[in-house]
Amino acid sequence: QVQLVVSGGGLVQAGDSLRLSCAASGRTFSTYFMGWFRQAPGKEREFVAAIGWTGGSTYYADSMKGRFTVSRDNANKTVYLQMNSLNTEDTAVYYCAAGRPIRTVIGGTCDYWGQGTQVTVSS
Repeated sequence: QVQLVVSGGGLVQAGDSLRLSCAASGRTFSTYFMGWFRQAPGKEREFVAAIGWTGGSTYYADSMKGRFTVSRDNANKTVYLQMNSLNTEDTAVYYCAAGRPIRTVIGGTCDYWGQGTQVTVSS
């Protein structure tokens, strides 16, 4: 069992940065691929980024490459999403999730989900 608690969302201005955290509980955290997803109002949930067990492999949606960085700290059971150069299209509820293998995580089929945090970017 893995429980995920997401934090760090808020209201920022276009061009600002924000870092989201996903704190996990459970002894098997380090064996899961971790993903970040988001869902904007009226839109389907979309993949943002994912990271492998050790943090050595990272994956990004094309629109996030170069702006977002995913990382993990297995010792503290936390995954991060650093978001830079935010724009209004990044406004959404952001979720973290855990699953295996990586292709199913990227596809949005995950075993565990956090509760989501609202990120609002104003122009």
